[in-house]
Amino acid sequence: MSDGNWVKVADHGDIDDEDAICVLVDGCKIAVFYVSGEYFATDDLCTHEEASLSEGYIDGPTVECPLHQAVFCLKTGKPLEAPAEKPVRTLQVKVEDGSVFVKSSELEAS
Repeated sequence: MSDGNWVKVADHGDIDDEDAICVLVDGCKIAVFYVSGEYFATDDLCTHEEASLSEGYIDGPTVECPLHQAVFCLKTGKPLEAPAEKPVRTLQVKVEDGSVFVKSSELEAS
Protein backbone atom coordinates (compact mmCIF):
# COMPACT_ATOMS: atom_id res chain seq x y z
CA MET A 1 0.00 0.00 0.00
CA SER A 2 2.91 2.38 0.62
CA ASP A 3 5.20 3.67 -2.13
CA GLY A 4 7.96 5.79 -0.57
CA ASN A 5 6.27 8.83 0.89
CA TRP A 6 3.00 8.29 -0.97
CA VAL A 7 0.28 6.03 0.45
CA LYS A 8 -2.72 4.81 -1.54
CA VAL A 9 -5.95 5.81 0.22
CA ALA A 10 -8.62 5.11 -2.41
CA ASP A 11 -9.36 4.34 -6.01
CA HIS A 12 -10.70 7.11 -8.23
CA GLY A 13 -14.46 6.70 -8.06
CA ASP A 14 -14.55 5.44 -4.45
CA ILE A 15 -15.61 8.88 -3.20
CA ASP A 16 -18.73 10.58 -4.57
CA ASP A 17 -18.57 14.26 -5.56
CA GLU A 18 -18.97 16.57 -2.54
CA ASP A 19 -18.21 13.67 -0.20
CA ALA A 20 -15.37 12.37 1.98
CA ILE A 21 -14.00 9.24 3.56
CA CYS A 22 -11.86 8.69 6.63
CA VAL A 23 -8.74 6.54 6.23
CA LEU A 24 -5.94 5.51 8.56
CA VAL A 25 -2.47 6.51 7.35
CA ASP A 26 0.55 5.74 9.53
CA GLY A 27 -1.72 5.67 12.59
CA CYS A 28 -3.38 9.02 11.79
CA LYS A 29 -7.02 9.48 10.77
CA ILE A 30 -7.09 11.39 7.49
CA ALA A 31 -10.16 12.83 5.76
CA VAL A 32 -10.02 12.53 1.97
CA PHE A 33 -12.46 14.80 0.13
CA TYR A 34 -13.56 14.79 -3.52
CA VAL A 35 -14.96 18.10 -4.73
CA SER A 36 -15.64 19.08 -8.34
CA GLY A 37 -13.06 16.68 -9.75
CA GLU A 38 -10.35 17.52 -7.22
CA TYR A 39 -9.11 15.59 -4.18
CA PHE A 40 -8.10 17.14 -0.86
CA ALA A 41 -6.79 15.59 2.35
CA THR A 42 -6.76 16.93 5.91
CA ASP A 43 -6.52 15.55 9.39
CA ASP A 44 -9.92 14.09 10.15
CA LEU A 45 -10.05 15.65 13.61
CA CYS A 46 -11.38 19.19 13.96
CA THR A 47 -8.92 21.51 15.73
CA HIS A 48 -11.68 22.93 17.94
CA GLU A 49 -13.04 19.74 19.52
CA GLU A 50 -13.08 16.04 18.79
CA ALA A 51 -15.27 15.71 15.73
CA SER A 52 -14.74 13.96 12.40
CA LEU A 53 -14.38 16.37 9.49
CA SER A 54 -15.09 13.55 7.04
CA GLU A 55 -18.60 13.55 8.50
CA GLY A 56 -18.95 17.32 8.06
CA TYR A 57 -20.92 19.37 5.55
CA ILE A 58 -18.94 19.97 2.36
CA ASP A 59 -19.65 23.16 0.44
CA GLY A 60 -17.32 23.62 -2.49
CA PRO A 61 -13.73 23.87 -1.23
CA THR A 62 -14.80 24.06 2.44
CA VAL A 63 -15.92 21.65 5.14
CA GLU A 64 -18.08 22.49 8.13
CA CYS A 65 -17.43 20.57 11.33
CA PRO A 66 -20.52 18.58 12.29
CA LEU A 67 -20.14 19.39 16.00
CA HIS A 68 -19.85 23.18 16.37
CA GLN A 69 -19.95 24.36 12.73
CA ALA A 70 -16.35 25.58 12.43
CA VAL A 71 -15.53 25.93 8.71
CA PHE A 72 -12.16 25.06 7.15
CA CYS A 73 -10.68 25.68 3.70
CA LEU A 74 -9.87 22.29 2.17
CA LYS A 75 -6.95 23.73 0.16
CA THR A 76 -5.12 25.46 3.02
CA GLY A 77 -6.66 24.07 6.21
CA LYS A 78 -7.26 27.63 7.38
CA PRO A 79 -10.25 28.12 9.70
CA LEU A 80 -12.79 30.40 8.01
CA GLU A 81 -15.43 30.53 10.75
CA ALA A 82 -15.32 30.26 14.53
CA PRO A 83 -15.13 28.53 16.89
CA ALA A 84 -11.96 26.97 15.40
CA GLU A 85 -8.89 29.19 15.58
CA LYS A 86 -6.15 26.74 14.57
CA PRO A 87 -5.81 25.44 11.02
CA VAL A 88 -6.29 21.77 10.26
CA ARG A 89 -3.27 20.05 8.72
CA THR A 90 -3.50 19.42 4.98
CA LEU A 91 -1.66 16.77 2.98
CA GLN A 92 -0.64 16.67 -0.66
CA VAL A 93 -2.78 14.44 -2.85
CA LYS A 94 -2.06 12.92 -6.24
CA VAL A 95 -3.96 10.62 -8.59
CA GLU A 96 -1.99 8.09 -10.59
CA ASP A 97 -3.28 5.21 -12.69
CA GLY A 98 -6.74 5.53 -11.15
CA SER A 99 -5.48 5.47 -7.54
CA VAL A 100 -5.57 8.30 -5.00
CA PHE A 101 -2.47 8.85 -2.85
CA VAL A 102 -1.56 11.16 0.05
CA LYS A 103 1.96 12.19 0.98
CA SER A 104 2.59 10.38 4.27
CA SER A 105 5.92 12.11 5.00
CA GLU A 106 3.88 15.22 5.89
CA LEU A 107 2.51 13.28 8.88
CA GLU A 108 6.03 12.82 10.28
CA ALA A 109 6.56 16.59 10.45
CA SER A 110 3.97 17.10 13.16
